[in-house]
Amino acid sequence: MDRRGSGTVRKRALAIDATRAETESKVTSPEEEEEEPVSPTGRLFREPHFSCYIVSVFGLGAPVDLPAVRAGLLATLARHPRFCSLQVLDESEKGARPKWVRTTVNLDDHVIVPDLDPTATSADPDRALEDYVSSLSARHMDHSRPLWELHVLDFPTTDASAAVALRVHHSLGDGVSLLSLLIACTRRADDPAALPELPAIGPPVPARRRPPPPRLPPRPRLSLGVLAIIAAWVVSLLALAWRTAVDVVCFAATAASVLGDPPTLFKGAEGVEFRPKRFVNRTLGLDDVKYVKNAMNCTVNDVLLGVTSAALSRYYFRKTGESDRKNIKGSSTLLVNPRQTPSLHTLASTMESGKDNGAKWGNQLGYMIIPFHIGNHDDVLEYVRKATKVARRKKSSMESVFTYWSADMIMKIFGIKAAASLCYGMMRNTTLSFSNMAGPSEQVVFYGHPIVYIAPSVYGHPHALTMHYQNYMNIIKLVLAVDEAQFPDAHELLDDFAESLRLIREATSAKTTGHA
Repeated sequence: MDRRGSGTVRKRALAIDATRAETESKVTSPEEEEEEPVSPTGRLFREPHFSCYIVSVFGLGAPVDLPAVRAGLLATLARHPRFCSLQVLDESEKGARPKWVRTTVNLDDHVIVPDLDPTATSADPDRALEDYVSSLSARHMDHSRPLWELHVLDFPTTDASAAVALRVHHSLGDGVSLLSLLIACTRRADDPAALPELPAIGPPVPARRRPPPPRLPPRPRLSLGVLAIIAAWVVSLLALAWRTAVDVVCFAATAASVLGDPPTLFKGAEGVEFRPKRFVNRTLGLDDVKYVKNAMNCTVNDVLLGVTSAALSRYYFRKTGESDRKNIKGSSTLLVNPRQTPSLHTLASTMESGKDNGAKWGNQLGYMIIPFHIGNHDDVLEYVRKATKVARRKKSSMESVFTYWSADMIMKIFGIKAAASLCYGMMRNTTLSFSNMAGPSEQVVFYGHPIVYIAPSVYGHPHALTMHYQNYMNIIKLVLAVDEAQFPDAHELLDDFAESLRLIREATSAKTTGHA
């Protein structure tokens, strides 16, 4: 067997029953399915500055049963309209707009078993896994096939018995949609026939209309209480309009490079989007985060924003040696899903039938620019308080809704190049990216393999530091995607996150006990 190092990939002959080899190696999509244009945001991810990919690592609680994984992929993921389609330019239309066109899926092109050095995987399996997943950011994907790959890493690490890494081109869908789709490929560990449950994502589904209540006789005049309610509603509406207008103007100014973050330790250099990334992760306790959330009357997202600010502050002052009292302001890009995500049952039905069943799919993203600060506080809970204040201010704005609906309008009026330039400017003039997604609260099984953690990330955008928090069961996986040249000590940065959460948790406990 040819062993060529941990960075070399070889497509190994797979042990599959010969009588089923033909049906298990290819999936042909229905020819009658209509072609569908690539969404505006999906087209953005085709541009040179936004050739973005999503990489998700799934830690498994058992060694990989490769035939079972292949059979599961054929029955689910490979049947989804996006995962069995190519992006083809429609030359008949002005501007040659890309469309999704069904093709034949050959699993041998998508299921990759790397030929890794057994000495490396035995001596330091965690590093071997990290090195391999990070190497994917330096490899091109063949656009003559559906744009997804599943890499099988069948060796034990500290956190799992094995792992699989799914790499998907971002034009196939946004992170929320893809996470939901992958969860729809799983089943509950305690009930193999049942789909898991996800927390509500996106705006609430409108409730069914109920019969109107019986009409009451009109009052002769409005009471003071009713007038106060109307006045408060008008004031809140005016505040919403004002804050949205301010945020939209700031967003546009940032995209046009009128506003922007100054150079700091965290801001990427020119061309950082083309550099390979290293993906590192750390497990945090969801119970600790919820404890702080409940004690401080805020949200999980507020706590994580506060932990992020505290961790970046620790790292900054340690690396620069500057005054602890210095206060530096920056901004992060937060991707928001402003529409209702299809249910897991709808996604499972889509994969079973190979048709979209009317479910909306694709990159349906809005953006928010979230301020953060680097500083040193005697009370570490101040990081959470400031983060909560910023988050509540942003929740009283429709910035993400505006950016979501404006992308298509800008593209139609000014073209894809102008839209890409504005989106690139918005990200280039901010410092980092932040994301927080919720997964199932119970353990799920991926084609017969219990999942012990989920660690998603992304690369190809102009940030040197990207943070993803992924909730699953009672843990949170913090995943950092970093430019290794700028952050050669990424594991120390992970330590800062873990230590910041510990200090915030202890300070919360001390405050709660002191008030008891």
